[in-house]
Amino acid sequence: VQLQASGGGLVQPGGSLRLSCAASGRTFSSYGMGWFRQAPGKDREFVGGITKSGAGTDYADSVKGRFTISRDNAKNLVYLQMNSLQPEDTAVYYCASSRSGSIMRNSAGYQYWGQGTLVTVSS
Repeated sequence: VQLQASGGGLVQPGGSLRLSCAASGRTFSSYGMGWFRQAPGKDREFVGGITKSGAGTDYADSVKGRFTISRDNAKNLVYLQMNSLQPEDTAVYYCASSRSGSIMRNSAGYQYWGQGTLVTVSS
């Protein structure tokens, strides 16, 4: 199973970015997907997740209302649309494939991880 995250970069405060994660090697539509992030010197934290069908989503309080997760099961892609970015959103962002069709807030609930993509929010 391979997960390839992309779309990171440098953005000014208040700006937007869309991250993508391409999956291969398993039946994509059978598993929930999650996004996590890790800032320098901090633990990896849950950002949000989406159920296998895409009907359900869950977000960390810190990003609720600013970030949106979606998926395209026909293309084996999951997206993280990030709006109103702030310096505290600076981190390496990881996509992960759940062990089930559900959303898991705990990283232990994810079986496969992408390599991460760096998002830097700075003026």
